[in-house]
Amino acid sequence: MDSKHTDINSRKQQATPRGVGIMCSWYVERAENATLWDMDGREYTDFAGGIAVLNTGHRHPKVIAAVTEQLGKFTHTAYQVAPYESYVSLAERINQRAPIEGPAKTAFFTTGAEAVENAVKIARAATGRYGIITFSGGFHGRTFMTMAMTGKTAPYKRDFGVMPAGVFHGRYPSQSQGISVDDAMESIENIFSTDMVPQDVAAIVLEPVQGEGGFNVAPQEFLVRLRELCDQHGILLIADEVQTGFARTGQLFAMQHYSIKADMITMAKSLGGGFPISGVVGRAEIMDAPNPGGLGGTYAGNPLAVAAAHAVIDVIEEEQLCERAHVLGSQLIKTLEQLKVTSSMIQDIRGLGSMVAVELEYAEQAKAIQEYAMSQGLLLLTCGKSANVIRFLYPLTIPAEQFQKALDILKAGFTAVTQQNLERSA
Repeated sequence: MDSKHTDINSRKQQATPRGVGIMCSWYVERAENATLWDMDGREYTDFAGGIAVLNTGHRHPKVIAAVTEQLGKFTHTAYQVAPYESYVSLAERINQRAPIEGPAKTAFFTTGAEAVENAVKIARAATGRYGIITFSGGFHGRTFMTMAMTGKTAPYKRDFGVMPAGVFHGRYPSQSQGISVDDAMESIENIFSTDMVPQDVAAIVLEPVQGEGGFNVAPQEFLVRLRELCDQHGILLIADEVQTGFARTGQLFAMQHYSIKADMITMAKSLGGGFPISGVVGRAEIMDAPNPGGLGGTYAGNPLAVAAAHAVIDVIEEEQLCERAHVLGSQLIKTLEQLKVTSSMIQDIRGLGSMVAVELEYAEQAKAIQEYAMSQGLLLLTCGKSANVIRFLYPLTIPAEQFQKALDILKAGFTAVTQQNLERSA
């Protein structure tokens, strides 16, 4: 690392708190589609996507054009004070496309955690109940309510004291962890019998594919049985699609892979194509439960981000990114399956569309492959309860040649780390 990055890192230590964890020791200068350049001009292929924010790539021309046009009009009025048509038309487009039963309504916010918080508020207003059930391994945000909902203590809850009451965690089905659908459903019944009666539960909240939890895909049977359970007890079912949404899984929403529908869906990340916006879409009668003034926020539905979101939906449909997610995901899974033949490190390969992950034996192995990839110009993220999972969040707009080159780096990384393991055990 040269003196330029060293100097900024030294300044960072003095100016910013250590609680903001940072993966890279270098600093970004510019970005385009699936490529980042650091301040020394070194090039990196981005398989992190700003943590699932850039399904349409860095600085997509349509997104930049839409935001530039909006910049020439106004940047902020607060929708609750002086509203604008683009917010309404974006809500209409989401309502038309979201897998919600019957008429739908959408409200926009700024961050994913804010969307989840507001979904809880809406559920409590609609049901008159307080309880929330989420799942182990789930990630829902860093605010206090969403920390309580998140099913992982370190680093998210550690150090921050008592969480809000009324939140309980069931077990999420996972073949690699030996948790069946029956086990998961039994864990919810245990909550009903030991912690909170179903008549007090406002909502069950889950990620159709867990993000931070390791890209665990909810089985079809699990969603069907959850829907039946919710209907039996008058509980709302909320799908947290902050990470799974907007073509990542091969559908606009991951819930479109399932035969049942959620009552509400939260969204954020790739909706804005790099601009901060989130939202909640749900059944109209549920969304109307809070009184006027009960929902909102100063920056909620910011006009620049709304303009970006319109462009993102256009790009997904015009460039057929749902279909491309399947093509790229299949190519990646094929590569991982080939690696599994020669690498005993690989315990599981799973995913939906281009939301793909590979689980290794140990976190140290995932870290070693991540570091090798970084040294060769490929940015990877890890995740999972034990940090032993590598997840892939490349832009769906990545050129085919660049994608193949990244897979070649990935293969070389597995070979290098496997060889190191053999040498240590010899």
